[in-house]
Amino acid sequence: MTFPNSPKLAKAGIVLVDARSGSVLRIVSLQYNPETLTRSFQAQTLGTGDGGDRSEAMRLKGPAVESYRLEAEIDATDPLEFPESNPTSVEHGIQPQLAALELLLYPSSTQLDANHRLANAGTLEIAPMQAPLALFVWGKSRVLPVRVTDFSITEEAFDAALNPVRAKVSLGLRVLSVDDLGFDHRGGSLFMNYLQVKERLAGQAAAGSFATLGIGGLP
Repeated sequence: MTFPNSPKLAKAGIVLVDARSGSVLRIVSLQYNPETLTRSFQAQTLGTGDGGDRSEAMRLKGPAVESYRLEAEIDATDPLEFPESNPTSVEHGIQPQLAALELLLYPSSTQLDANHRLANAGTLEIAPMQAPLALFVWGKSRVLPVRVTDFSITEEAFDAALNPVRAKVSLGLRVLSVDDLGFDHRGGSLFMNYLQVKERLAGQAAAGSFATLGIGGLP
């Protein structure tokens, strides 16, 4: 049951964008937002542990390497309560939603066919296939370019035709920064916007004091 004054719940998801034109190719929204989101950071430093000079210990080579991990549930229970309004769920279960996520790791069949024809024509060097730019969206302050690093699906229930109707999805993402994409790339500008939003949010955090740390000042 929903209440009329309840706030509208934003959905997390992934937006696929053509990196050259900037046009949106597909929006994949998660059916239910994950209950947890794990984020990890690895500093890019020039410390002595990396064989650098001690005078370089406080220097950063670039943005931190940031990774996300989330687990989401996909369930056909709600759509199947109203089969007349959801014929796709009746026929395929949750396979369309799973396929949309799986295709994040595949080149298109058109690209594969094109490269096959080039190989048969004797082309000596065939460039790797260009994937769309993937943007992970978790609220308005987190819109960032990512690469899928690992992805797994656990299908937990099936209908009579063996279509999956409930599954858990585990998704690992690595944030792509200007180190990966460059400043002129669409993804690079989105990363810079993400970083600037992070800086503005940090500026709004309450300032601490020596007293809260239990000291009167630095020795």
